[in-house]
Amino acid sequence: MNLSNSNQEKPRERLRDKGVAYLGDAELVAILIGTGTRGLGSVALATQLLQHIGGVVGLNAQGLGSLCELPGMGIAKAARLLAAMELGARVIEKRNIKAGLNRFTCSRDIFQRYHGRLSALRQEVFLAVGLNNKNEVLTEQVVAMGTVDECRVNPREVFRPMILEAVARVLLLHNHPSGDPTPSPDDVELTSRLAEVGILLGIPVLDHLVVGRNSYRSLRDMGLLTDKL
Repeated sequence: MNLSNSNQEKPRERLRDKGVAYLGDAELVAILIGTGTRGLGSVALATQLLQHIGGVVGLNAQGLGSLCELPGMGIAKAARLLAAMELGARVIEKRNIKAGLNRFTCSRDIFQRYHGRLSALRQEVFLAVGLNNKNEVLTEQVVAMGTVDECRVNPREVFRPMILEAVARVLLLHNHPSGDPTPSPDDVELTSRLAEVGILLGIPVLDHLVVGRNSYRSLRDMGLLTDKL
């Protein structure tokens, strides 16, 4: 989008006059960060930021520390950006629930519900989701957060909240920051161990999805989780 210098530094006025959908990515980011830095207005700083991190998709993959390290940024600006991204993700999630995606009938349903939250993360996150007998979500818990290639999961942390919520079964998900959703041998071993614990507790594991950049793998679909539910 080619804008005059006068318009480039007035994204709020353009939003008022044209509507939020008319603004470009850099203008939206500029409104969130509020101010520029020495020699750069807010839109120019936002443009530089997006070019550095790979656009809004790259923004979704940033953490507070990485954003704060970028020129012209600080904790206040970074926090506003992360809060906006999280609000957007929650809106999408709520819409999915209203559209019927709160009930899972296959692994694809699960991926559609959670890929927006997990696929762009730069560290591994392990999520446990408690379901009722209709495979509707009752509770969600972030069980563990790790590095780019490792996330240590304690079965106690998986099942304790599930017992408290009296769920019927549990769904497991974690991401691979590399983008390749192929389960590792450790993923398979962990799934087997958690499935055994779930059987003992009467909370069977419905599935374990590994989420990559734009795809996923279901250990149940792959035949690596075969207990009868």
